[in-house]
Amino acid sequence: MHFALPPRKTSIPPPYMPRSNRLPMLRRSRFKLIAITGLFFLTVIYLLTRGNGHPKLKKRMPTGNPPVVVVTVFDEAKYGKGYIDTIKENRIEYAKKHGYQTFFANVGDYDLKGAPGSWTKVVAMRHALTKYPEAYFLWYLDQNAFVMNPQLKIEDHIMKTAKLTDLMKKDHPVVPPDSIIKTFSHLTGQDVDFILTQDKDGLSVGSFIVRNGEWGEFFLDTWFDPIYRSYNFQKAETHALWHPTILARLAIIDQRLLNSYSQGNKGDQYKDGDIAVRLVDCVSAGANACETESQRFVQQWRTSFGKS
Repeated sequence: MHFALPPRKTSIPPPYMPRSNRLPMLRRSRFKLIAITGLFFLTVIYLLTRGNGHPKLKKRMPTGNPPVVVVTVFDEAKYGKGYIDTIKENRIEYAKKHGYQTFFANVGDYDLKGAPGSWTKVVAMRHALTKYPEAYFLWYLDQNAFVMNPQLKIEDHIMKTAKLTDLMKKDHPVVPPDSIIKTFSHLTGQDVDFILTQDKDGLSVGSFIVRNGEWGEFFLDTWFDPIYRSYNFQKAETHALWHPTILARLAIIDQRLLNSYSQGNKGDQYKDGDIAVRLVDCVSAGANACETESQRFVQQWRTSFGKS
């Protein structure tokens, strides 16, 4: 009589079912937790080392020489030389009028450790702060923008304490129209070190102001922390701004005060008298689209600057 023998074990592993799609979600959740935890520890370090009021750790107030540094980052792969030269001329003429300084950088100037080129603005701002430690304010203005009203000074137009208190949008959704994340309702102008605007998609970092000081340095260092850059989430440079540590020093103001758009489909459209205009759609429209669209503003700003 023969008995059935158990099948021999094979060295070939059985096929496995495809991995569950839960794993990428778990991984993303883990990265988000790491990012939040990292910012928490950076905040604790800041409070322990800088925020305790110890006399030896206090940094002297800047003298305001220059009052403002206008920072712009250029991407020569996307914009022609003639267009870039016109933008530089615009910044230099505006800075000259008010005793400001300009700071120009290029995409590729800094090692971003694989992060998108949009992060260059953060490193350039930190570099400008190091180069001009006595400046009161840094104004970042994208390469697709022109200063249009040379009469307006940043320190008067926006940054005077009483005026900024009136301009700030309090208890306001960070992501329109009804985000649960909102600006703080109790802040005044003297509490604010970071000023920006919104368009129809949310926070806009094409034109913003940072006040020079300990928190400004901390903010720029935190904004560029490897935790955020390695996570590489969509619109990472804006999503990093939602944390309460940042919101505690952040003010959102009306878009046309700092960041008008050449067209109204994505935000508030430019009107005569606004400080600046941004050509927000021109890069995606083709190689020469920015230079073409800019022509209707170039003569206007040159006339207003007395250069026609």
